[in-house]
Amino acid sequence: MAIRKFSHLAALLAALLAVVVTAAPPAQAQAADPLSTDNILRDPDIQVLGNPKGDVTIVEYFDYNCPYCRKIEPVLHKIARDDGRIRLVFKDWPILGKASVHAARFALAAKYQGKYAEAHTALISATGRLSEANIPAVLAKAGIDVERAKRDLAARGQEIDALLARNNEQATALGFRGTPAFIVGKFRVPGALDEENFKQAIADSRAAAKQK
Repeated sequence: MAIRKFSHLAALLAALLAVVVTAAPPAQAQAADPLSTDNILRDPDIQVLGNPKGDVTIVEYFDYNCPYCRKIEPVLHKIARDDGRIRLVFKDWPILGKASVHAARFALAAKYQGKYAEAHTALISATGRLSEANIPAVLAKAGIDVERAKRDLAARGQEIDALLARNNEQATALGFRGTPAFIVGKFRVPGALDEENFKQAIADSRAAAKQK
């Protein structure tokens, strides 16, 4: 997607997202609505990376075995680091098989030992395809207590599976057909962008916010 075309698409993408994301409902209803703006941008069960107080949120729906997700990962972190005002929200959407589900569940379990970021980085940076057999070794090398993660999976499995189901419901409702898929601010962006186009999307999001 060329930069000169992105700005022309911004209003359309925002409109597409607005069709899916419900207008702000009462607080109790919003907490139960996976398609509310807060649950898409600020799901309390998902750890925020980047700047938690940033003014623009980039949400990525990803799969640990997706080669394009792996390729875009360092770009996202560079953008967040250089900009300084970006919230990064990674939403596990394991659509590439059982190993992807296994990896996502382990990464989310690592949150309970305060090591989601380390688990995420290890899995998304892995060389070659992840499998149920090699995931524990990848995590252990990154300093994750795999045995504790297994215990947390046993204790918190229902919560983790509910989160994965919520992510899937959101991605499907937003019309995403594969990984990676993004929301930048409130712009729906199916497919990967390069660094320059991400920066343009961020600028468009800030400009749109000022117009409100």
